[in-house]
Amino acid sequence: MIKVMLADDEDLVRSGLRTILTSAGDIEVVAETDDGLHVADLARQHRPHVALLDIRMRSADGLFALRRLRALPEPPKVAMLTTFDVDEYVTEALRIGASGFLLKDTEPAVLVRAVRDLAAGGAVLDPGVAARVLSQVADGERAAEPARRLLASLSEREREVVGLIGQGLSNAEIGSALHLSEATVKGYVSAVLGKIGAVNRVQAALVAYRGGLIA
Repeated sequence: MIKVMLADDEDLVRSGLRTILTSAGDIEVVAETDDGLHVADLARQHRPHVALLDIRMRSADGLFALRRLRALPEPPKVAMLTTFDVDEYVTEALRIGASGFLLKDTEPAVLVRAVRDLAAGGAVLDPGVAARVLSQVADGERAAEPARRLLASLSEREREVVGLIGQGLSNAEIGSALHLSEATVKGYVSAVLGKIGAVNRVQAALVAYRGGLIA
């Protein structure tokens, strides 16, 4: 059973997320809060595998909560909940180590799959927000030289894979696009992350954007 913690200061949002996730059968919502101040304590108590954090919350926001979670001995995988009004909070969340971004109105099937991917050690970037997130965190350097050098170290196939990661595709979707098995794609993703020094898929997507692989 995948244990999930929800942190959002909108009751309706938490209720919707809870309903979607618990209906999946293999996911249990073990903790909820409307304040980032309590997130770390709840994580210590309930030991969730995945935490979904609203970027903006009253008293203590999602970034505060993310920092506290990352400091735990065995932190859960964290995806930030956001809307289309992406702002400077996204840049900081990436720097701290968020494993992905999800829209609050993400389709139920996509949300469930994202939580499963996170619990399995992956990262997620909702296709609906991918381009906007990446453009916001590009720091004004559309084709930064360091990113181009990193991408130059990859094989042609690895460049194709990281480009599709940057579009928010899952391993299964990348496999379909490139006519590869999901297991083969997983191997490519691991190799790519290692070669470019990315902690997760979101950071790999940022390298792809800065290096010019994503339009």
